[in-house]
Amino acid sequence: MNYRISGLSSDLFAPLFGLDDATLATQGIHRMVAPDEGMYPCRVTLADVPAGTPVLLLRFCHQPANSPYRAEGPIFVTEGPVPTRVVENTVPPMMAKRLLSVRAYNRDDLIVEADVVDGKEADGLLRDYLARSDIAYLHVHFAKRGCYAGRVDRV
Repeated sequence: MNYRISGLSSDLFAPLFGLDDATLATQGIHRMVAPDEGMYPCRVTLADVPAGTPVLLLRFCHQPANSPYRAEGPIFVTEGPVPTRVVENTVPPMMAKRLLSVRAYNRDDLIVEADVVDGKEADGLLRDYLARSDIAYLHVHFAKRGCYAGRVDRV
């Protein structure tokens, strides 16, 4: 089963870019600078940001469906316009190097299956889940901190 993992559009966050720290704080948003490469995974580029890159840590409604599973959680995004990355039939390195929680949703936006997998082994699980007719899409989270990592759709 072929699949696509899509980053978020930086346009969603453009109104936040350049705001001062005090204004961001009123919205529960923190500006940070990546101390080392590999520390902060950007949900737009689907890559760990390079050291010295400014990022915003904010809450994002990754499951906006009107279901018991409606949810939001923390994400990092690179501050400033960056191209949205879309990958097909491969797990991006920022996910492959982490322990992942994969949640499989049906057409009613209810979780019908879930598992935890080493990111290096996630490709098989994603394909297996999407091969099932009762599964409409997947959400991937970083298992240790619970942060939303990305959505997976069939192609």
